[in-house]
Amino acid sequence: MDDRTLEAFLTGSKKREKVLVSACLLGIACRYDGKSKKCAEVERLERFFDFVPVCPEVLGGLKTPRDPAEIREGKVMTRKGRDVTQNYKDGAYWALAACKVKGIRLAILKENSPSCGVHDIHDGLFSGKTIEGKGIAAQTLEKNHIAMIDEEEAKTLLAILEERHA
Repeated sequence: MDDRTLEAFLTGSKKREKVLVSACLLGIACRYDGKSKKCAEVERLERFFDFVPVCPEVLGGLKTPRDPAEIREGKVMTRKGRDVTQNYKDGAYWALAACKVKGIRLAILKENSPSCGVHDIHDGLFSGKTIEGKGIAAQTLEKNHIAMIDEEEAKTLLAILEERHA
């Protein structure tokens, strides 16, 4: 999110904004490995926003834990070779539906995820390397003009908000 977009978001309505958040960042054990990626700074942002936690993979019908998946040639494939693209598309649809119903304009998403990656995703080869790209839910949200930041950018947002409210 560039500085002008961030400033417009911060100076918009005086009511508490609802923000879509990757559930794993809030400590919910919904990742493929059955764990979370809890981020204390993201959690602290709840002081300023009303959170709507989602896990697009779970919304798309996948269980926890599940076989890891990565985007390869436009499809989401598990390590075992199962095509789960439709599950990811379904989860993206429901995440977008939550944004529309709740009037959400911002999402804080887990970077590198095949669903939620904002800037980077895994390379599709299960090599552990990342490449530039967006997850399936992030692509859908972007097409529908939902601003997105990852957990590192959320830390910057928290610092700005805490400084303004000190």
